[in-house]
Amino acid sequence: MFIQIIQGKCTRQDELHALFDRWNQEVGPSAVGWLGGTFGFTDDDMFVGVVRFDSKESAMANSALPEQGKWAAEMEALFEGPVEFHDCNDVSLMLDGGSDSAGFVQIIRGKVEDPDRLKSMLQQGTEMMHEARPDVLGMTLAVEDDGTFTQTVAFTDEASARAGESKEMPEEAQQEMHEWDEVMKDVSYMDLRHPWFTSRA
Repeated sequence: MFIQIIQGKCTRQDELHALFDRWNQEVGPSAVGWLGGTFGFTDDDMFVGVVRFDSKESAMANSALPEQGKWAAEMEALFEGPVEFHDCNDVSLMLDGGSDSAGFVQIIRGKVEDPDRLKSMLQQGTEMMHEARPDVLGMTLAVEDDGTFTQTVAFTDEASARAGESKEMPEEAQQEMHEWDEVMKDVSYMDLRHPWFTSRA
């Protein structure tokens, strides 16, 4: 799998949402290797889109389509400033990657020096996470070549997520969380309180 993260400041939220809906109807059905996406805005108008393709080659082929170029120009015109694109060929899924029924999504970004260790820790902790945090529906971990990672965590709803955060975890789970904190550096969090999703039919 290949993931592209789109990020930028946008106050014209309804227009941008409508533009992505139009892409889903007009471009999505013929998009090369497109699998789906997770989108939303933070409280301070930061847009984040996490778009999934079956491979980097498919994503690049899709980017080369004239209709995609035209749509991308319309999209970038809605942002307040430059739009960031982060391409990640190193992608891992936990708990099937997530769910389009999620009511709350948290985007976690940071740096990791040893991506393989982080992926191994997350995979080993999947069963524990499923038992300790039933509010977590799934996660994706996308790592760029320079070690920048973007983790997308889908929750049933924000209230359950906050309750889960404050709940005392078993000692084993606490130790694993501590190890994750040691591996992940310069971590920031972006909360998408009203996420929306697209998927290939």
